Amino acid sequence: MSKALGLISGGLDSSLAAMTLMRQGIEVTGIAFVTPFFNADKAKIAAETIGHPLIIENIGNIHLDMVKMPKYGYGRNMNPCIDCHAMMFQLAGKRMLAEGFDFLFSGEVLGQRPMSQNANALRSVANLSGFPEKVLRPLSAKLLPITSMEESGLVDRAQLLDLQGRSRRPQQALAKEWGLHNYPGSGGGCLLTEEGFSNQLRDLFNHDPKATVADVELLKVGRQFRLSATAKLILGRHRADNEALQQQLKPEQIKLRCQNFSGPLGLFCGDPTRQELEIAAAIVASYGKGKDEAEVDVLFISATEEFVRRVKPMPRELSRQLLIR
Repeated sequence: MSKALGLISGGLDSSLAAMTLMRQGIEVTGIAFVTPFFNADKAKIAAETIGHPLIIENIGNIHLDMVKMPKYGYGRNMNPCIDCHAMMFQLAGKRMLAEGFDFLFSGEVLGQRPMSQNANALRSVANLSGFPEKVLRPLSAKLLPITSMEESGLVDRAQLLDLQGRSRRPQQALAKEWGLHNYPGSGGGCLLTEEGFSNQLRDLFNHDPKATVADVELLKVGRQFRLSATAKLILGRHRADNEALQQQLKPEQIKLRCQNFSGPLGLFCGDPTRQELEIAAAIVASYGKGKDEAEVDVLFISATEEFVRRVKPMPRELSRQLLIR
């Protein structure tokens, strides 16, 4: 029995790709990668539903390095899909060699995404991965050049599929026929495809090329205000944000909150100047219960000291001009 290792996102396409191989007796194992931009939650559910083992690997640091300088550039937003898919195939390929799998597969469909899933892009991904002869796309295999796995009999090409194009109806029909009823809708799995998050990430890279995974994680929390080239304020929107900011606080960062009024927690990131701290305090005050007061006391808490600044809450229309969105 041949053994396949597949990139599993948990979406319909990767699930059907796994099922296509399993239906012809191939032993399938999935692998799902975790980065600051996507997780393995859907992949876990899909693997349990279909009934195959799943390997989960965190690749946050090396993936972030790739996102900063992708060889093939970005899509509509900050999504370097070709480089990302190639990296995942490369990492899966190393496991394939180490753990005795025969080949790799994914749920990519020819023509589903014009930029990253055309014939040239699929070929580039395979070549860039370092394992071009070991990559199979079961859902579109009959429309692609025959692979060594099919020629050698590891895979029965007759039982592979010929799906192409952007319509999801053929996949939905297959899911119904094969009894796969619970699967997530298309898209929405990667933050790099979202415009707002991509704008914040671009701002981070522009002002801090050495940004870390921890810095990226902070982009997921609260409102982000750009105060200067070296300073930023993150402001919680609700209790969960405030708790997340508290948990992710670094020793060099400064917490801000209104002293005599309830309101959000602020996190000052960067090298502070007096003017920047005044601006940050005014923004924090403007989002608290004292926003209509003439002046509000804002408490600053750093790793070495605490102090209070009395500021006038910034008019909301002015603070919105500093929002990164």
